Amino acid sequence: MKSKKAVERFPGAYVWIIGAVGVLLSGYFILGRSESAATGALEPSLPPSTEVRHAPEFTLTDMNGRQVSLADFRGKVVVLDFWATWCPPCKREIPDFIELQSQYGSKGVQIIGIGLDEPEKLKAFAISHGMNYSVLMGTDDIAIKYGGISGIPTTFIIDRSGKIVNRFEGFRSKDVFEGEIRPLVL
Repeated sequence: MKSKKAVERFPGAYVWIIGAVGVLLSGYFILGRSESAATGALEPSLPPSTEVRHAPEFTLTDMNGRQVSLADFRGKVVVLDFWATWCPPCKREIPDFIELQSQYGSKGVQIIGIGLDEPEKLKAFAISHGMNYSVLMGTDDIAIKYGGISGIPTTFIIDRSGKIVNRFEGFRSKDVFEGEIRPLVL
């Protein structure tokens, strides 16, 4: 009987507990469920299928209203990042992507941010944060083509031949991406 009275006195307690568990699970998946507890190292997620596959083609609109296709970057190593302005882990990765574009752009690397947000928010954010790489307006179709984006950031590494080499879900440091890029540009 005691628990029944507690429920009557705090009817929202169960809703609050369920909500808190949901937030914790979301953080676990979004912030990088691949972190190794033993070493603290971040392990890459595998591509969506066990075999290496070509990156799906797309044409999206950039910040200036121009149509941009993945084919425009053929022959380059592409870091394709799905992100949003409201996503804290996404915002943490952006300064690293800016540095990587500056450091490796002349060596054939192109960072592409596919924003899953309102166009005016994406443009204002890109300008205010000095994003020096391509920022494109994402669509549901592009998210589906890339295996369904269940959390952001989700980042794909695409080699010069257009094959997906790796897929990362959740925040990753600059060192992780640099470790993926460096062998592909040699």
